[in-house]
Amino acid sequence: MPGHHSDLTRLRAALTAFFALDGFIFAGWVVRIPAIKEQTGASASTLGLALLGVSAGAVVTMILTGRLCRRFGNHQVTVACAVLLSLSVALPPLTHSALALGAVLLVFGAAYGGISVAFNSAAVELVAALRRPIMPSFHAAFSLGGMIGAGLGALVAGAFSPTRHLLGLTLIGLLVTALAAPALLRHRPSRPPAARQPFQPSEPSTRGRSAASAPPRPDRRTRALVAVFGLIALCTAYGEGALADWGALHLEQDLHASPGLAAIGYSCFALAMTLGRLSGTVLLERLGRTTTVVAGGTTAAAGMLLGSLAPSLWAALLGFAVAGLGLANLFPVAVERAGALAGPSGVAVASTLGYGGMLLGPPVIGFMADWFSLPAALTSVAALAAAAALLGFATRRVTA
Repeated sequence: MPGHHSDLTRLRAALTAFFALDGFIFAGWVVRIPAIKEQTGASASTLGLALLGVSAGAVVTMILTGRLCRRFGNHQVTVACAVLLSLSVALPPLTHSALALGAVLLVFGAAYGGISVAFNSAAVELVAALRRPIMPSFHAAFSLGGMIGAGLGALVAGAFSPTRHLLGLTLIGLLVTALAAPALLRHRPSRPPAARQPFQPSEPSTRGRSAASAPPRPDRRTRALVAVFGLIALCTAYGEGALADWGALHLEQDLHASPGLAAIGYSCFALAMTLGRLSGTVLLERLGRTTTVVAGGTTAAAGMLLGSLAPSLWAALLGFAVAGLGLANLFPVAVERAGALAGPSGVAVASTLGYGGMLLGPPVIGFMADWFSLPAALTSVAALAAAAALLGFATRRVTA
């Protein structure tokens, strides 16, 4: 089946491009938030409310996208959301009030949430077709895209206005979509993941095809397992959100680092996470999903205890990097398992819970820092990483 294998290879390349594009566009938008704040004249609080538009649009759309994927197909929804994401990123610089900014960010968030569910669902199908645990490679592409988008944004911030910069992202997004979309739209999945049973990951494709016309509704046990994998995703994303918003402040405030060195903290975490995801497929093939999740959660817990409680800057930076390596593959495994159990609906549940964890992390850390201290608050990342390891062990029959 050389022709079939080459089709799957092209499909993998196209999906990788969409994951990278998503990270690239989102990071490009994030680095221009200060300029947009100045342009709209928004206060910190009103800007925060406007930025909730991204979260609200993403969460609502994630819940709905599973149904859209079942009706129209994961690949079609991925392409449509990529077009919307590329177009909507150019809208924020055109606004001149916090209310208008919040409205256009609802559209941007909807596209971001929609493509997250759609291309993760498509990736779950490809994992099943290739019978290789390649999910981390897609999330590595997202991380790399984000690093490139943030780096490029930092380079052009002084030379280009937000309008020109984000319009450039629109053009790049539409170009990448035009190049990658044909590979997705030509390929029809051989079977829907919803047809696969929880404890039979290697069912013959003929059974999947016979069930394609009416995929069974997941039973209560399957829905509970999907929720557990969603909680693993939440535990992972909680740490990402917490370190993104509070890591630099901890290094600067508690360890007296310079602003430049403090900014390196999240970079260490993000780079380690990217490297961990690039090696994730090999790790999963050699260790299996259960060992990878348990070891990853345990490693992340140890790393965050070091990063939050270490008395020296360099030890804290090492802890952040270790935490990034540990957390790297937990989210991809959780989403892949949820999708294998319940198709796009499972991906939607896991993605929504994961995104909720990313939103939950920063404010929870803030409240805990007021009640106790910031280092003590950051240990909650270690606690949730350890919880993810325990959940991974509890679901060992499914992740085997």
